[in-house]
Amino acid sequence: MAVNIGVACESAAGERRVALTPETCKKLVAAGATVRIESGIGAGAYFPDQAYVDAGAHVTAHPLEGADIVLCVQPPSAAAISALKQGSVLVGSLQPQADAERGEALQARGIIAFPLEKLPRTTRAQAMDVLSSQAGMAGYKAVLIAAQLAPRFFPMLTTAAGTIRPSKVLIVGAGVAGLQAVATAKRLGAQVEGFDVRPETREQIESLGGRFLDLGVSAAGEGGYARALTEEERAEQQRRLAEHLKHIDVIVCTAAVPGRPAPKIISAAMVAGMKPGSVIVDLAAETGGNCEATQPGETIDVNGVVVSGPLNLASMGAQHASEMYARNVYNFVSLLLKDGALNFDWDDELLAKTVWPERAPTA
Repeated sequence: MAVNIGVACESAAGERRVALTPETCKKLVAAGATVRIESGIGAGAYFPDQAYVDAGAHVTAHPLEGADIVLCVQPPSAAAISALKQGSVLVGSLQPQADAERGEALQARGIIAFPLEKLPRTTRAQAMDVLSSQAGMAGYKAVLIAAQLAPRFFPMLTTAAGTIRPSKVLIVGAGVAGLQAVATAKRLGAQVEGFDVRPETREQIESLGGRFLDLGVSAAGEGGYARALTEEERAEQQRRLAEHLKHIDVIVCTAAVPGRPAPKIISAAMVAGMKPGSVIVDLAAETGGNCEATQPGETIDVNGVVVSGPLNLASMGAQHASEMYARNVYNFVSLLLKDGALNFDWDDELLAKTVWPERAPTA
């Protein structure tokens, strides 16, 4: 019997992305699945219902009823989970441990949950990596917000009224979002620096046209991750960074640790030391922010320094973000399908380490 895949409209406020596009719908139908959608699922990303119908989907008022696999962007509510088919599969950015009620609902219904944010960071998993694909859009949008808020041009301009010097932009964090931010700020003509506690990111930042900000403190650890700084190292790093920020026009903060609060890097004292008209855009606002002054979802003025904490930046680029997210989801769901039916290979580490609760591969 063909597997039934259901996709309903996202219920989270302001969410415009969708976990299924007409492109991936067509691929799932070709793989033997029956796809049912709720009318309007792609409206926020400008994918009309007819495009899904042309791709083989069935439009219905209750697409999740009896669905074997449910696809989503944001996690469904506990009530919605309780209405899912017993033992069905749920794939998306689920964060089951962030909400006790949600986690209990998943377990009560025996839902086989695959929170894609738990996906192992391996080469094979790159095509399914929703954190990376969505971070790229977030980094891009964060720089555009900064350019809009800044009372300055980003590029150097030579005008009849004299030369306008380029804005000095500092990108904090050199993960996917940070590197996209470096590239975007550079394209806009700014004088760009990138800062990360991992010295190995220097080459990546410089390859995009940025200058690596070296504060003389290395936090290189094992496996490409940063180690914790000692109190003395952290104090010296903070002192040097505070001095440097006095000459920066725009800061875009992107440092985040999945599943944990964002590290505090820009202190209130640093903000107080920045020149009036400076701008801070804190992409990490959803997990507390890298800046002590950040108020998630708000743009505030702190003694002449504008501090913005935008939320769900990837949704602002809903069409391309959805295309990337849906391809990530399709690539993962393909691991669950064999001849159009559900098939779980628990020896596959991508399944075994992503499923919640986690289960070890069989011997």
